[in-house]
Amino acid sequence: MSGFAAVDVIRAKRDGGVLSDAQIDWVVDAYTRGQVADEQMSALAMAILLRGMTGPEIARWTAAMIASGERLDLSGVGRPTVDKHSTGGVGDKITLPLTPLVAACGAAVPQLSGRGLGHTGGTLDKLEAIPGWRARLSNDEFIAQLRDIGAVICAAGEGLAPADRKLYALRDVTGTVEAIPLIASSIMSKKIAEGTGALVLDVKVGSGAFMTSVDDARELARTMVELGTAHGVNTVALLTDMSTPLGLTVGNAVEVAESVEVLAGGGPADVVELTLALAREMLVAAGLPDADPAAALRDGRAMDSWRAMIRAQGGDPDAPMATANEIEVVRADRDGFVDTMDAYAIGIAAWRLGAGRARKEDPVSAAAGVVLHKKPGDPVRAGEPLLELRADDAARIPAARADADRAVTISATPPSRTPLVIDRIA
Repeated sequence: MSGFAAVDVIRAKRDGGVLSDAQIDWVVDAYTRGQVADEQMSALAMAILLRGMTGPEIARWTAAMIASGERLDLSGVGRPTVDKHSTGGVGDKITLPLTPLVAACGAAVPQLSGRGLGHTGGTLDKLEAIPGWRARLSNDEFIAQLRDIGAVICAAGEGLAPADRKLYALRDVTGTVEAIPLIASSIMSKKIAEGTGALVLDVKVGSGAFMTSVDDARELARTMVELGTAHGVNTVALLTDMSTPLGLTVGNAVEVAESVEVLAGGGPADVVELTLALAREMLVAAGLPDADPAAALRDGRAMDSWRAMIRAQGGDPDAPMATANEIEVVRADRDGFVDTMDAYAIGIAAWRLGAGRARKEDPVSAAAGVVLHKKPGDPVRAGEPLLELRADDAARIPAARADADRAVTISATPPSRTPLVIDRIA
C-alpha cells in the first residue's frame, strides 16, 4: 500500500470527510509499522473524536486493526465459544465469577482481559492478588485450557491486534479515549481476533463509567453489536448501571474474595443479579438456552470450575491473600437513608489508596481498596460505618478520605432505585 501521506489523511478527517478503505488500510498498517509517527496518529485520533466516523469507516478501521495481527482459531476446543466484555467500572468483578460459571454450564469462555487504569479496576490486577496466578499464557496453553476446563482469563497475546495495543496507549495520553469509533474498534478488534463465536457486551453507563449518558452508551453498544455481527460473531449488548459501585468491595484482593462468595452461592445481590443476567445471555448466544446458571451456583459446579481455572494458571485457590496494614472507617454524620454512593468518587478513593494506577507501568497494591458497609437505599444511624478505606501506607488515606466523604450523601427519605440492567441491544 502506497501513494498516501499521513497529513492528507489527517486533513481529510479534520475537514469532515469520509476516509476511503484504502486510506484506512494504509494509515493503520503504516502506524503499526512505525511509518506514521505518534504525533500524526494523535492528530488523526483527535480529528476522529471531533468529526466522528460513518458505520462503514468504523467497520473498515476495525478490520484493519484485526489484520495487523493474528486471528486465533478456536474450532478445535470442542465446545461453543462465548466471551463477555465490560467497558469498565468500579467494583466490576463480574468476569471472575461469570467465566467459570458459564464454563460449568457447557460453554468455553476465552476471556482476554486487561489491567486497571485510573478509577476503573482491572481483572488481571484482581486475579494477581491470588498467590502464584499468572496472566500470560501462550496460544497453545490458552487453547488447551479452554478445551480441558472451558474457562480462561488471561492477558491478550502480543500477536492479537497489535495496532490496537499501540493506538490504545496513545489515546490514553492524548485526550481521545472517549471517541466512540475508537472505543468500539479497539474492543471489537481484540474480541474478533481472539476467535470467539459469540460475544455479550456489558456497556456501563453512569458516573463510574466512561459513558456517563445513556444515549452515548447506547450508541457505543449499537456500534459494537453491528461490528461483531458483520464479522460473523453473534453479538448482544446490555446497558447496565454504573452510578454506584457493584457489590460491597472495590480493589483487588477484596474483589476476589467477594467473587468467591458469589461462586459459593452467596455474595451481594447486585453482583449475583448481573452475573446471572450476563450468564443467561452468554449461554443463549452460545446455543445453550436450556442451561441453568443459577443451578450451577447452587450445586457447586461453578466453584469447581473456578478452582480448576485458577490452578491451571499457577494459582492457589486456598492461599490467604494480602490484607491491608491501615484501615480507616468513614461513619455517617446523621440519621437517614443512603441517597448516593458515587461510583467515580469511590473509584478515585480506591486508586488513591493504591488499588489502581495512574500510568500503565505503575504497580498496584493487592490489599488496598474500599469496603462498603451500606448501599443506596439502606437506612443508617449517625455514627454507623458507611465504608472503610484500606491501604498499605497510612499516608495514602487522607486524600482518599476526601473523595470518600464527597461520594456519600444521606437524605431523609430513601431514593428511587435505578434498575441494574437498563437496556438490551441485539
